[in-house]
Amino acid sequence: MKRRKFDPVSLSHTRLRLLQMLMATLLVYFLITSFDTHWDSGDENDAPFELLSDTSLPTQGPLRDSPRIMRESKRVSGLVFEEKKKKKKTGFDGNASKAGGVHALHEAAVEAWRAGKKLWAEIESGKVELDNNNKYENRSDPCPHSFSVSGSEFRARNRVMVIPCGLTLWSHVTVVGTPRWAHPEYDPKIAVLKEGAGALMVSQFMMELQGLKNVEGEDPPRILHFNPRLKGDWSNKPVIEQNTCYRMQWGLSLRCEGWRSRADEETVDGQVKCEKWIRDDDDQSEESKAIWWLNRLIGRTKKATVDWPYPFVEGRMFVLTLSAGLEGYHISVDGRHVTSFPYRTGFVLEDATGLYVNGDVDVHSVFAASLPTSHPSFAPQMHLEMVTKWKAPPLPYGRVELFLGILSAGNHFAERMAVRKSWMQHKLVKSSRVVARFFVALHGRKEVNVELMKEVEYFGDIVIVPYMDNYDLVVLKTIAICEYGVRTAPAKYIMKCDDDTFVRVDAVLKEARKARKHRSLYIGNLNYHHKPLRFGKWAVTYEEWPEEDYPTYANGPGYIISSDVAKFILSEFEKNKLRLFKMEDVSMGMWVEQFNNSRPVKYVHSLKFCQHGCIEDYYTAHYQSPRQMICMWGKLQDGKPQCCNMR
Repeated sequence: MKRRKFDPVSLSHTRLRLLQMLMATLLVYFLITSFDTHWDSGDENDAPFELLSDTSLPTQGPLRDSPRIMRESKRVSGLVFEEKKKKKKTGFDGNASKAGGVHALHEAAVEAWRAGKKLWAEIESGKVELDNNNKYENRSDPCPHSFSVSGSEFRARNRVMVIPCGLTLWSHVTVVGTPRWAHPEYDPKIAVLKEGAGALMVSQFMMELQGLKNVEGEDPPRILHFNPRLKGDWSNKPVIEQNTCYRMQWGLSLRCEGWRSRADEETVDGQVKCEKWIRDDDDQSEESKAIWWLNRLIGRTKKATVDWPYPFVEGRMFVLTLSAGLEGYHISVDGRHVTSFPYRTGFVLEDATGLYVNGDVDVHSVFAASLPTSHPSFAPQMHLEMVTKWKAPPLPYGRVELFLGILSAGNHFAERMAVRKSWMQHKLVKSSRVVARFFVALHGRKEVNVELMKEVEYFGDIVIVPYMDNYDLVVLKTIAICEYGVRTAPAKYIMKCDDDTFVRVDAVLKEARKARKHRSLYIGNLNYHHKPLRFGKWAVTYEEWPEEDYPTYANGPGYIISSDVAKFILSEFEKNKLRLFKMEDVSMGMWVEQFNNSRPVKYVHSLKFCQHGCIEDYYTAHYQSPRQMICMWGKLQDGKPQCCNMR
């Protein structure tokens, strides 16, 4: 008789698969407790914990190549881990620190591990208590249809107004403010010094629609960045710049500089992207404007167009309204349409859960209306289609050709589901010749972890890396991918990608096979002689990276290494000799370079591992939204590796 979906036998089987995968990730405990690697002598005899021998693990099945597991005074998956009697005191447990102070990356790892360990214990016990003030975000309480805040309230909220359920079609937000008078800008990163003069006079502000933060250390996505520069920038003319920032990567900016959009340029809901305003180099004056209006009043209407001044003036109040249309955002100032910005991939309207205004402007009030009264994307289970077809096939008992480790975050339910329904349906993956797994750390919101555990149990394709997710600690997931691809699903080649990367599985495997005579491989979109930024938001200090150049490294959205490189990484790590850096792709380049000193590595560069978006005949395409993933998979079924550049 056919079993029901959740009968005890089936449920026990899925739980067993979950426990097997979780055991494989306990290497991360060793990873973080050994995080002194860059500063320590690397003596194996000084390791802070004893290790169980590999012979204590099963000799067959998915755990036959699992990592050595730390002895700890707790029971996990039926195995007892005993604490070593004498621990070495390290900066990890707070009992000692390095002479020069603990490195910021080390401190972040320590804190992430402590928080993750506490939360993991709650999850294992099944007693996760949700914060009463932060219930599941598919709330039963309806969101307001409209609301407003005063300028003082807005400032008290750090210039952020929360839009509880995001936006919907024809939602609109109105900001009343006054630009401040220009001030001298002395910052050399911003100021453009006039010839023989002092600092440039600057007056500018920004208004942003932002999304929720994904992980600690990662900036919220900028769904719309609107930046009026009243005194201009390098153009010396007033401009308005608009852009988006997806996964901390800025797109191509749309600059409105006073010229009306070309007649042959695409419109947004019938509106031009940029309206014209009076410029200093226009052969027009206020007098000519007055004459035009006079002629119109007396019936002389030869000319049916009129140009307006730049919409923002220092010290003069404005009323700005942002509305959401079918094809994009529309912004009007004092009742006049100024710009329209088409929607970009990666976002949906309800993702815009915050309005942020900052810079040289005083905000008097903010009003939002026509808002949705519920937030569909706050219900994670909506993204999960519990269909057997999307489950991962069982791990094979022999070696596989390619292991794909996919970096993901706890709340990226929609992204993982899109990957499952697109390129993870490739026949090479379904036949287990290629194995793909998501690598996810614990999320700061407990309810996300509860939903994540359901996803883990059902689909069987997620490896939990038990620390609290942090943007600067992605390198830990990369090491976990190497470990899994060497010991749990031993593969000839190991590939790392992101959950917004579309992968042509057969194409990347073919690229690896082409260089098969070279045992040691490093394949991707390679960067040569890149230098670290020493100033600004993305600054890397000399303590973090003392060298003037980065090693040759492949862009993080998709690269391949051979198994011997991955084994070397694990070996050096376990001997406390592996240098770690917060940029995981640079770290991989550094490790490959170190390996290359003893054994030649074949470096293979290809632009078809796309860093920014997608190109025709791609191997991988980055920054692809869930909708694009499904579209690209459909085209691939027709034999056409084409992009889906949806707006």
